[in-house]
Amino acid sequence: MSIVMLDNQSAKVTTPLAHGRGAGGEAVFVYCEIEETHVQEVSQELLTKGRKLANTLGVELHAVVVGTAIKGQVEDQILPYGVDKLFVFDAPELFPYTSAPHTDILVNLFREEQPQICLMGATVIGRDLGPRVSSSLTSGLTADCTELEIGSYEDKKNDKVYDNLLYQIRPAFGGNIVATIVNPEHRPQMATVRSGVMQKAIYEGECRKEVVYPEVSKYVSPEAFVVKVLDHHVEAAKHNLKGAPIVVAGGYGMGSKEGFDMLFELAKVLHGEVGGSRAAVDAGFCDHDRQIGQTGVTVHPKVYIACGISGQIQHIAGMQDSGIIISVNSDPDAPINRIADYVIVGTVEEVVPKLIKYYKQNSK
Repeated sequence: MSIVMLDNQSAKVTTPLAHGRGAGGEAVFVYCEIEETHVQEVSQELLTKGRKLANTLGVELHAVVVGTAIKGQVEDQILPYGVDKLFVFDAPELFPYTSAPHTDILVNLFREEQPQICLMGATVIGRDLGPRVSSSLTSGLTADCTELEIGSYEDKKNDKVYDNLLYQIRPAFGGNIVATIVNPEHRPQMATVRSGVMQKAIYEGECRKEVVYPEVSKYVSPEAFVVKVLDHHVEAAKHNLKGAPIVVAGGYGMGSKEGFDMLFELAKVLHGEVGGSRAAVDAGFCDHDRQIGQTGVTVHPKVYIACGISGQIQHIAGMQDSGIIISVNSDPDAPINRIADYVIVGTVEEVVPKLIKYYKQNSK
């Protein structure tokens, strides 16, 4: 692997070239993750992004979904996002998820279809399935991307120029740089993206919306079903951090778990949710499922109030697309202040109680 520094904040990384394999393949593929018959939101977000990438490349958007008793249940959750062709694999043994049969299906399907790009959610399933598929196809995989674009790459060493490559963009080296990773000859170019990083939208353009139901036995070996899930339990989320219109987030500067009690009170007054930086979570100030950033949740609220957060790149990656960003920080030079729309310089102990008092007096 070679790394070329573009500047002090970004790098371009190229994967090794495949042995004797060209850059063929046409469609952009999205693996749609489901829970029973419900398509996960991260998959719909990736379909929206996949449609844009496909339009840029002038190719089709294809999707694949695997499960049990899903025929006629999932099509309307997938096709409106601009899908030209949907592959629905339906068999009794395919839900709950197990690694081997899903890997067999994608590997054999991709060998037939030769896709140009494959996108998956950076979920528990995506992080298990993606590496298995990429390893079987020797295609490489970039995890936890924060942006995906189409561009070119010049290999000066071999005097070659590659057009229409997938730029797989993500923070690297502890968040100190943003790396752009390209895959000149391996196919498919594979990337995972966390939920909330992309925004979903129904596609208004024209697309074929073809649906096929392949015979599962042609893609999966009998040995793949040796592992069976005896019990499957999904626990509902305790909060709606990702969908909240107002997020009050605290960092290590809140000082303690008790300090976060102020944020919960402020969020209650504003009808918002509470989040935290990784430093605050690691210190035990708030629960892990409230972590916002590269290794946590990505949010797009109308208003984001950052209290005692320094603003490292890992955190900013998870909230930078907020409508209005308000920073409460005793350090006027804190990195988060550079992207904030409003900066309140002062200690959280001084400022947050005043915000609570003001909003209580002025809220309808």
